[in-house]
Amino acid sequence: MSPVIEVVNLQKVYGSGATAVRALRGVDLSVQTGEYLAIMGASGSGKSTLLNLIGCLDVPSGGSYRLDGIDVGSLNERQLSLLRNRKIGFIFQSYNLVPRTSALSNVELPLVYAGLGRKERRLRARAALDLVGLTDRARHLPSELSGGQQQRVAVARALVNAPAIVLADEPTGNLDSESTAEVLAVFDRLNALGRTIVVITHEDDVAWHAQRTVRVTDGRIVSDTALQGAWAAR
Repeated sequence: MSPVIEVVNLQKVYGSGATAVRALRGVDLSVQTGEYLAIMGASGSGKSTLLNLIGCLDVPSGGSYRLDGIDVGSLNERQLSLLRNRKIGFIFQSYNLVPRTSALSNVELPLVYAGLGRKERRLRARAALDLVGLTDRARHLPSELSGGQQQRVAVARALVNAPAIVLADEPTGNLDSESTAEVLAVFDRLNALGRTIVVITHEDDVAWHAQRTVRVTDGRIVSDTALQGAWAAR
């Protein structure tokens, strides 16, 4: 089986000449379907640049990237946008929910952009909310939900298009310990169902839930550790 993420000698340089910044210096990374990967690193290590490239939010200066078998480097901006919308579910630290819109309608948004009809949108959004245990909060506004519940709505929204990977950027950064445990339990459950999850984090407690941890320093992967923490104990 081909990996869902396959990065070979990936490089990213910002600027040119004497002021050029080499953010990534030849990264090789392969992630199989169904893996749960944590990418860790200090500020300025290159992990955010790697996130942007994996998420098709930026283009590399060198090397290659295949996402679910598709050569990302061969795509134009419109094709990249379509690939991003269809293959990647994004979860951010700040939830990014529409304040005056119900949880259900927030989850539906990617399907609205995809042009699906109202009935199909509702069915799929309800199923996604059920996956994260929030069926009974479908009609609530974000302001009526706890931080952990808001992030679980964001997870449901990321899942509603059935993406090849779920990419989470510091997903528990704004949460207290109880809400963090809620969200990580959802990730554990989703991964047990076969979802591919990539989490960017600087927190060891979050990475402990992953099946595998990659550490980035000075634009290079310096360690790649498998079978640890909560996943290994399942």
